[in-house]
Amino acid sequence: MRVVDLIPAPFRLLAVGVLLTALAGGSAASAWKVQDWRYGQQLAEQAGLHKDDLIAIGNAAAHQLRTAQDNRRDLEQRLSASEQTHYKELSDAQTNQARLRDRLATADLRLSVLLDATATAGNDTVPAPTSTSGLVHGATRAQLDPAHAQRIIGITDAGDQGLIALAACQAYAKEVSTPK
Repeated sequence: MRVVDLIPAPFRLLAVGVLLTALAGGSAASAWKVQDWRYGQQLAEQAGLHKDDLIAIGNAAAHQLRTAQDNRRDLEQRLSASEQTHYKELSDAQTNQARLRDRLATADLRLSVLLDATATAGNDTVPAPTSTSGLVHGATRAQLDPAHAQRIIGITDAGDQGLIALAACQAYAKEVSTPK
C-alpha cells in the first residue's frame, strides 16, 4: 500500500492545491525576477546613454568656453597693440610739438603768413618789399609775433591730440565690433 492511499481524499486534494500554489508562487516569483532583471538591464542602458549625452554636452560647453576665452584673449591682444600704437602716435606728436615750441622760443624758427597782395580793403595792408635782396621769392609774407606763434602751436597741439584720440576711439570701436 502506498502512502498516498493512506491520506484521505480531501487532504490529498488540499495537498495537491498547496503544492500547485507553491509551484505557481515560485514561478511567479521567478517571473518577477526575470522581469526585474530585464528592466534593470534597460535602465542600465538608458543610464549609459544619459551619461554619454551628459559627457557630450559637457565637452561642447568646454569647447565653447575655450573658444570664447581664445576670442577674448585675441581681442585683448589686438586692443593692446592698438593702444600701444595710439600711445606712440600721441607721444611722437607731443615730441614734435615740443620741438616746434622750443624752436619758436629760441627764434630758430619764425612763423609767417601769406598776405593777399591784391587786397585793397584799407590802408592796413603791409606794402610789398621793393627790394629783391631777400631769400623768400614769391608772394608777400608777414612774420607772426613769437607769442602768437606759441598760441597757434598750442592750438594745433590740442587739435593733433584730439585727432589722435579720435582715431584711437574709432580703432577701438572697430576692433570690438568686428567679429573674428
